[in-house]
Amino acid sequence: MKALVLSGGAGTRLRPITHTSAKQLVPVGNKPVLFYGLEAIRDAGVVDVGIVVGETAPEVMVAVGDGSALGLRVTYIPQERPLGLAHAVLIAQEFLGDDPFVMYLGDNFLLGGIEDLVKQFDAGQSAAQILLTKVANPQQFGIAVLDENKKVRHLVEKPKQPPSDLALVGVYMFRDPIHQAVRAIQPSARGELEITDAIQWLIDQDFTVDSFMVTGYWKDTGKLDDMLECNRAVLAGLTSSYEPDRVVDSQIEGTLVQDESALIENTQIVGPVIIGRRVKIKDSVIGPNVSIADECEITHSSLRDSIVLGGTQIRGVRQIASSLIGKEAQVHGSQVDLGEVHLMIGDHSQVQIGVSGS
Repeated sequence: MKALVLSGGAGTRLRPITHTSAKQLVPVGNKPVLFYGLEAIRDAGVVDVGIVVGETAPEVMVAVGDGSALGLRVTYIPQERPLGLAHAVLIAQEFLGDDPFVMYLGDNFLLGGIEDLVKQFDAGQSAAQILLTKVANPQQFGIAVLDENKKVRHLVEKPKQPPSDLALVGVYMFRDPIHQAVRAIQPSARGELEITDAIQWLIDQDFTVDSFMVTGYWKDTGKLDDMLECNRAVLAGLTSSYEPDRVVDSQIEGTLVQDESALIENTQIVGPVIIGRRVKIKDSVIGPNVSIADECEITHSSLRDSIVLGGTQIRGVRQIASSLIGKEAQVHGSQVDLGEVHLMIGDHSQVQIGVSGS
């Protein structure tokens, strides 16, 4: 079995972060979202992975390399522009051959992995298997209709009047009939080859499409709120690990995961919090639900429910909350409490908040 991981797309809903970074590499719990999917694929026993890349290909290739650090063998498949999920299958046929494969959207986060899904698909004979989860807002998703045997009978993309509340999760299993399907369908109204149309073609041609219900946590990390929610989910599963000698005159409440090279001084930590390499934090309040990546410096500030990317400096800013701050940014304030500050700042930005005389 092989895997096809989609890591293209512009990530417009995460601007300005994605002006300079691939959306799949934005971290939750100090690890790129893409890596959670790759590790889930590996843990399910699949090691041959094709990664479909677009304009952010160089960054993805630097981060993942040949896959050996993750226990994978990676092949990169360039996609000139985003033309739909079925188009990704179309251009990957040489890599996939006739082998069954799992297709995993690189910006999806699925807690608990896909081992059971792969086992169920391996044990059956269906042409495809899709993951489904119940949602409160089915109008915003691709929706599946099942028969009494839980076989998929019909798919509808973002219906105004949903026939069910079962939304498609961004993980799919396919056998080789999918290659015929992606060649048979036509582009949708938005000019893309839709994977839902390809799966519907399989159904219409009397191929069996099974479903697998996801009962655990799943999220498409396309928006800021989704990223922060995933960060909370990851941090909730951590176990404390920190160096008492590197936590000076500070209070620790709840879970703290601290790299041994990080230094915390005169600071209150309200876990869960994760702190990366060579981070320096002084005279601050951090947490809950905060991820701070490598080589950041934070002084005279407070943060909660936020993600801070590597190399960033934050000084004198009170009550930063529900924020995503890009790499090597500088955020300065006057230490005046102006109430909660919500930020979404791109890489290398310089921001001043409430500075006297401004």
